[in-house]
Parts: sequence; structure tokens; C-alpha cells
Amino acid sequence: MAAFCAECARDVEPARVDDATTIAAFLYGGPVARSIVRFKYEKRPDLARPLGDLLWRAIESRVESLRGALVVPVPLHPSRLAERGYNQAALLAQRIAKRLGTRLVVRALERRRDTPRQVALDALARAANVAGAFRVTRPHLVIGQSILLVDDVRTTGATLNSSIAALCEAGVIRVIPAVLAISPSGALLSPAGLS
Repeated sequence: MAAFCAECARDVEPARVDDATTIAAFLYGGPVARSIVRFKYEKRPDLARPLGDLLWRAIESRVESLRGALVVPVPLHPSRLAERGYNQAALLAQRIAKRLGTRLVVRALERRRDTPRQVALDALARAANVAGAFRVTRPHLVIGQSILLVDDVRTTGATLNSSIAALCEAGVIRVIPAVLAISPSGALLSPAGLS
């Protein structure tokens, strides 16, 4: 695993996704969690390449079922995008679209409300926080299409579910979420929680 040193690679747990609703590369924790926190909060867009390649490994076995699907990242609100300087999901999605040989549609979906960060919220609060937060701005790009929806982490699934609802309402026929990591406990490391 080129994204992790040999010692860290021993602590990386592949996702054992028996839930067919999300493609996930890893369980969230240890070196994976630290990498994602650095990627998102420590101005490390350079991690998109190795992390995107690791996500691709999880997606690769399903390539046939994804032929023709458009790749759409979960969007950040414009104020969060300005603060961070990049959308980590869009950088991962760009890598996946290139490997899949399909179209990346970055601006098909938008976050219309600047929602508080999810990291400190429980499952019910997360769902309420992002309910109705997304909308499709260019339905003509996605109507009748299959979508590979890319994000960095699935915790409770609230963000993905809200994004999927907006896409389906706009006429998308199928949405397959793909994430770098899935949190089995619903808990995430905050930037302050990094050692």
C-alpha cells in the first residue's frame, strides 16, 4: 500500500462491506483516519492521488456494472470550499473518473445550505443537519443516468442519503456510493483528535 508506510499498512483494515449499498475501501480508523484528516484539514490535496488509487482498488472489481455511469462527488458548500481551497471528494472523484474512463460531473449536485460540520453530531442530528441540503443544479446532465457518487467517509450515511435523494428526485436511475472509508461505529476523528 504505497499511501502508507510498512508499519502503518499493517494497521489498515479493508472494509468488509456486506452491505451492498456502499462501495468502501477501508474501515475508518488508524492510519486511514489520520490520512483522511490530513487530506481534508491540513491542506494536503496531494493525498488525493494515493488515496484515490486505493479507492479505485475497491471499485475495480465492479467496473462492468459501472460502465457508462457518471462520476459525481459529494459537494462542499461554497464557503467551506473557499475555506479549504479544494473539495476532497471532487479530487477523489477525478481520480476515479479517469481510471473508470468515464465523465466527471462536478457541478451536477450542489450543497445549498452551509451545514454545521457533522463530526460532533449523532446519527439523528446528522440526518436532520443534511436533510434537504443538496439539490441538482443541472438535471439535464444526470436525468436517466447511473451515478457513481464519491465521498471520503461514510459515517451514518446521512450525507450520502441526502445526496442520493436529490439525485433520484432529479431523475437519476441508479446511484452507487463509493467512499474511501466506512465508519462502523459512526464516530470520526476530528482534526483536534489527531495525535
